[in-house]
Amino acid sequence: MAYPIAPPVEPMLAKASDALPSGEGWLYEPKWDGFRTVAFRDGPRLHLQSRELKPLNRYFPEFEGPLLARLPERCVVDGEIVIAGKEGLDFEALLLRIHPAASRVKQLASESPASMVLFDLLALGDRDLRAAPFAERRALLERVLADDDGRSRVLVTPATRDRAAAADWFSRFEGAGLDGIVAKRLEGTYQPGVRAMVKVKHARTADCAVAGFRWHKNGPGTMVGSLLLGLYDDAGKLNHVGICASFTSARRRELVKELEPLRVNAMEDHPWRDWAEWVDGGTPDHRMPGATSRWNRGKDLSWEPLRVERVCEVAYDHLQGDRFRHGTHFLRWRLDRSPRQCTYAQLDETPAYELSRIFRGGAPGHGP
Repeated sequence: MAYPIAPPVEPMLAKASDALPSGEGWLYEPKWDGFRTVAFRDGPRLHLQSRELKPLNRYFPEFEGPLLARLPERCVVDGEIVIAGKEGLDFEALLLRIHPAASRVKQLASESPASMVLFDLLALGDRDLRAAPFAERRALLERVLADDDGRSRVLVTPATRDRAAAADWFSRFEGAGLDGIVAKRLEGTYQPGVRAMVKVKHARTADCAVAGFRWHKNGPGTMVGSLLLGLYDDAGKLNHVGICASFTSARRRELVKELEPLRVNAMEDHPWRDWAEWVDGGTPDHRMPGATSRWNRGKDLSWEPLRVERVCEVAYDHLQGDRFRHGTHFLRWRLDRSPRQCTYAQLDETPAYELSRIFRGGAPGHGP
């Protein structure tokens, strides 16, 4: 037999908003930071599809047993593959799975098994549910996955109709790596590829020391590609925390001249001067901006040091460990700030949410 809906199916998407929508008819869910996945099942056959419509089965071999045990015999579900670590969701561990060697993938699956959080049911049996209201799809999803002993790695996302509860989640879930809230209309149909949902993500600002830059892909001397950002820890060490690359082409060209004075004698007392040794063939460190890995092999990641004298204010969504999870957005230079004032202490990060309450069956808040 064929799958209830033939793959691939484009996932329904969300448009960004600055605030949670209000009024009746909304269901709010945590926004999971993982790999968006549509799972198709027909008896013993299972197909995992990424947001880019590519197969994912080989990268997550640990899912076949749990999904076949939990899902109905014939169905299509929409969800997110995540890995829950000690400090919250670990997106870097997910990236490690996209590896060409099956033996390495198998090892990682054993060491850090993934979970799948489900939030929509697109088909059940021979019935295509995409035209059904989301309230019906959600109720069916809960019903078919109700038999949960709290130990499965296939679970239904928490959800609430209470906007106040969702606002509370928006703050408390952040420390665990969940990066916002998704709001869905209860009467809404499933619209593949359409931004029919609403997402509200965390956004904060930070003052960062600018310690270097990378040239644009057009080549050295053309344009600045990205600024390398640093924050000081309690021991006085300047840590590389991420990059800022949100510039127009015109601004990238201007930055070449603007940063030129800071390149003079920049390496002499630079806090990151040892990275030159790694770039020249020493032991690489994936946290260093000049290091190589299988993810960036073939790209020019050489960097130009700058005297650590400039501070810029950037917008960011959240931290993962001690680094910005995504690239930041440049807001302005802070000529009134000293780089030494750029510390982790300025960051308003909430304590990690207890993910075990979700992954062991104790979903918080109000039900739908």
